[in-house]
Amino acid sequence: MYRLSVSREFVAQHFLTVPDPGPEGEVHSHRFEVAVRFAGPSLNEYGYLVDIDAVHEALDALETRYRDALLNDLPEFEGLNPSVERFARRFGDRFVERVPTETPTGLTVRMWEDDDAWASHERSLE
Repeated sequence: MYRLSVSREFVAQHFLTVPDPGPEGEVHSHRFEVAVRFAGPSLNEYGYLVDIDAVHEALDALETRYRDALLNDLPEFEGLNPSVERFARRFGDRFVERVPTETPTGLTVRMWEDDDAWASHERSLE
């Protein structure tokens, strides 16, 4: 199995909308780090699982979308608590729209909201 991972950091804001969120119910920032990790059993004709340049382009676009944004105000979080788990899923949803995924069979998006807390979402690309 081949794996390829690329990561990126950016700052974004959110507030939690669960009952009794404590201080997390106020707008606050996180230095998010996201790592996208592809997996697949074979390489394409050029010896790539995924073209790293295409991955960087997709991450550039998503970094622009989320950097300094208030997640709660974005359509993908409308009516939802913008947890780090949901952020990993929504980020992956937008990411796969931008990257060719003919060769890999799986994608994991891991999202850190600080140095010691992260969540991930894994999906099949088959």
